Amino acid sequence: MKRVFFVITLLLTANLMIMSQTIEKSQKETVVVIHTDLGDITVKLYNETPLHRDNFIKLVKDGYYNGSIFHRVIKEFMIQGGGGTTGMEDPGYTVPAEFVSKYYHKKGALAAARKPDQVNPKKESSGSQFYIVHGRKFAENELSMFGQRMGKTFTKEQIETYAKIGGAPHLDGDYTVFGEVISGLDVVDKIAAVETATGDRPVKEVKMRMNLMK
Repeated sequence: MKRVFFVITLLLTANLMIMSQTIEKSQKETVVVIHTDLGDITVKLYNETPLHRDNFIKLVKDGYYNGSIFHRVIKEFMIQGGGGTTGMEDPGYTVPAEFVSKYYHKKGALAAARKPDQVNPKKESSGSQFYIVHGRKFAENELSMFGQRMGKTFTKEQIETYAKIGGAPHLDGDYTVFGEVISGLDVVDKIAAVETATGDRPVKEVKMRMNLMK
């Protein structure tokens, strides 16, 4: 009897392990490598923003970003790409906003660009244009005053993160954050430091291509 009970326990444990592995696999975040002239940036895409995740994956698989450039670069703010070689291109559609409060504009955040509220009250994202936050650090008292002025409330975690690594807190709740850099922040720094001209466009083009990590 004890042996039968032991076997049943082993079978149940094995089944639970398989179920756990299956759930973990189904929730595994997609990773994309952005190859640039200045090095590689590796990003993960959040499962909690499935519309943006799936759209980004489709564009990467289609080779949409290959040969395109970072057309707008502002040091201590962000680097923006996804608009082809002119910076004005897009696939002709928008993606509904997906605001998730635990994802915010810390340094390295991957977010979707969009048209301004005046013509886009639903804050829908561009079908292809994205940006990676470069940002700057904010002292707690500075962030508090900033929040009061902008009508934004920051969590303890956000306050600590913006003070420690920096970001662009004024964008929180207005633009969809759908991923983050997990390797290559130094490359983001390099791109943010390039010389720019009219329209914050790099004087020397910074091209990219992307692929999914398997």
